[in-house]
Amino acid sequence: MTPPGLHMCRHCDRLILDPDDAVVVAYVHANSGPGWVVWAHSAHAHLVQPDPYPLALLARIRALCAENSAT
Repeated sequence: MTPPGLHMCRHCDRLILDPDDAVVVAYVHANSGPGWVVWAHSAHAHLVQPDPYPLALLARIRALCAENSAT
């Protein structure tokens, strides 16, 4: 667990020790309760990629829908 006031960088998985260097790059929603904020170092913010699993799931759903509508 990260101590209060410190954040983990999504890109390099290291602690962001300088609060002025922390940048919010995303917000992850949760199914129950509040979600959480995703942080990165300011130098890494542009390098953070979206989570591939929801994108792959969406692509599969769209492919199945297209397959069902073609038949």
